[in-house]
Amino acid sequence: MGNSVRTALLVGLGAGMGAVARQLVLLTAAPGSTAALALTFAVNIAGCLAMGACKPGPVWGTGFLGGFTTFSAVSVAAAQSGAAAALTIMLLSFATSIAAYLLGDTLRERRHG
Repeated sequence: MGNSVRTALLVGLGAGMGAVARQLVLLTAAPGSTAALALTFAVNIAGCLAMGACKPGPVWGTGFLGGFTTFSAVSVAAAQSGAAAALTIMLLSFATSIAAYLLGDTLRERRHG
């Protein structure tokens, strides 16, 4: 098996593990509730912070953290919230995820630096 195929399979395995971890976190809230949306934000922020802080490789970065975080769940929640709320939810999600990544990256640079 070629190295790229092996890596792709490992990334897929990592993504599956990340998705399971996210689902386990989200099981603590009622589906479609404000708590579920808040937990989705928290998962995305934690994943982006970890991505910036650790700079993981393909298996843990693209795979696990990619599967753990979810833009699609935020998009669905936004679409179900009405137009004005949807725009706010999407902008907040994008801004907080980018800010968390940048914070993690800054912390990593200071730690190594």
